[in-house]
Amino acid sequence: MQNAPRRARNSATPTRRKGAAVTIHEVAQRAGVSPMTVSRVVNGNANVRAATRELVMRTVRELNYTPNAAARSLAAASGTRIALIYTNPSSAYLSELLVGALDGASRAATQLVLDTWDHMTRATERAAARKIAQSVAGVILPPPLCESKAVCSELVAAGIPVVAIASGRFQPDISGVRIDDFRAAQEMTEHLISFGHSRIAFIKGHPNQTASGLRYEGYQAAMAAAGIPVDATLVQQGFFTYRSGLEATEKLLARKKPPTAIFASNDDMAAAAVSVAHRRGLDVPRDISVVGFDDTPTATTVWPELTTIRQPIAAMAASSIELLLRSIRRRKDGEARVVVDHVVAHVLVKRDSVAAPNAG
Repeated sequence: MQNAPRRARNSATPTRRKGAAVTIHEVAQRAGVSPMTVSRVVNGNANVRAATRELVMRTVRELNYTPNAAARSLAAASGTRIALIYTNPSSAYLSELLVGALDGASRAATQLVLDTWDHMTRATERAAARKIAQSVAGVILPPPLCESKAVCSELVAAGIPVVAIASGRFQPDISGVRIDDFRAAQEMTEHLISFGHSRIAFIKGHPNQTASGLRYEGYQAAMAAAGIPVDATLVQQGFFTYRSGLEATEKLLARKKPPTAIFASNDDMAAAAVSVAHRRGLDVPRDISVVGFDDTPTATTVWPELTTIRQPIAAMAASSIELLLRSIRRRKDGEARVVVDHVVAHVLVKRDSVAAPNAG
């Protein structure tokens, strides 16, 4: 049934020689926009609505359109090298990040250098930043490295364009692609309250990330707006790892009066909470509701599947490639540096891990 409209739409497309490359006009026709709009999107023009940009990029992927001219314009040369430097405890988050970055780099005909900086001191971070600045034209920094003043200051001082992914707050010296973590956490807490929950536990993310604090603040704001005092004993520190989620949940469920719902700051910790609940003979969501954040593949590999906040990590990574290449082009053209704060939409994804509190 879903294919019928597509066939009808394709039938209106002018016949072209088998094996010929998809044209910008075909992309425009399929997406229902003008060729100029497609051109703006693939060339990284910021003056395009987010919904339109997503529609065009989805159509580009469906038709396997390769905007060679745009890629040359963006990258200036196929030899442009950009680096994505990461250190993140969540393998699911990292997987999404790398998929998006690799896809974006491939479409822009640029080289992506991957490097991991684990367990570095501030001095070694500075030294590593100075070294990478000598071999690449730009750098993408996901959390927690995008929070490192040592790294960011060294790269900016070297004149290297930098884009931060999911940095929580806008940083005036580097561009960023992020969601509104505060509002997203507020919406999730409101969702739990709407089911009748008042004893809502919260598992914090790693304290070295701004987004962690914003998510906790969003939870607090929703509780305050509903007139529900936050019980400090129901707030546990996590570190965005599955193990920290296990330990936090064990403490929460060991209480004489345990929570009726747990809001974990990412899906890994939420999955751990579900595991602990099952081990204790509790049914999710009949006995306790559990929600997460990010909507990584982990959210749909546990049972029941998690209600969570969708942070479009892969799309954010791909957008960061476009944003970075525009900055590189401006630098090569001798234009002034422009810092962009690109806030993308989040989505509250409702699945089967939430129910009303068990009256028994």
